[in-house]
Amino acid sequence: MIKGIIKKILPNQIINWVRKHKDPNYETKLQKQNEISRLQKIERFIKGSTNILGKEVIYADSASFLFIYDEMFNKQIYKFESSTENPYIIDAGANIGLSIIYFKQLYPNAQIVAFEPDDKIFKILKSNITSFEFNNITLIQKALWDSETTLSFFSEGADGGRIAVENDKDKIIEIKTIRLKEFLYKKVDLLKIDIEGAEYTVLKDSFDLLSNVENLFVEFHSFATEKQELGNILSILTNAGFRYQVQHIGVFSNHPFLKVNEYNNMDLQLNIFAYKR
Repeated sequence: MIKGIIKKILPNQIINWVRKHKDPNYETKLQKQNEISRLQKIERFIKGSTNILGKEVIYADSASFLFIYDEMFNKQIYKFESSTENPYIIDAGANIGLSIIYFKQLYPNAQIVAFEPDDKIFKILKSNITSFEFNNITLIQKALWDSETTLSFFSEGADGGRIAVENDKDKIIEIKTIRLKEFLYKKVDLLKIDIEGAEYTVLKDSFDLLSNVENLFVEFHSFATEKQELGNILSILTNAGFRYQVQHIGVFSNHPFLKVNEYNNMDLQLNIFAYKR
């Protein structure tokens, strides 16, 4: 109540001056909050840029940018410990590169191999990585699959691009694929898999080399028209020597016995954190 009265009496300039002197980082926090507020007002799927990470970052969609930014730089869901200063990281589903920026902040000398098949998103990814002048990064414009082939791909326009499923009719492009296991023949400190529904196919194909992976993140996607493979994925992780934690995100139904909610044909979305102990 007293704080509310003070806010009414004192001008914002004085309040901000006091806060700035109490918290040396207050001005930076205020700038970030103002930038977040600006981004929240932008309509979806409009390309733009922001300096919230210290250098210009191009985004394809402000809403997906804010969601990923919060997960990575506020919640730091990908934070991990490495026994070396130059860990080997595989980023499957790099999108516009926010995960790479986070990994390079965490381990500046990390060696990163990143995959992003969507041509429009890949161009943004490449531009963002160039902007930060990172070293030891390999960008591959292909999707992960269990063979080298060409597949139909749903180009959603943000972070939801995926290999096309039955109900996908619009925004379809052709993309090339590559096998993940080609990159698993040495120790992998972190393997991040966020490939919008192809995770089971890729993990199944890579099973015999998952023993080389120390930490593994999988974003699980369940499509309403497809068989659910969560049980098979967890079995693969267990048989490969991982323990895991599962967290619910994204698509959610409060009363699934009555109604199951869907978004982009998905009826379930989970974060799976797997690790060796």
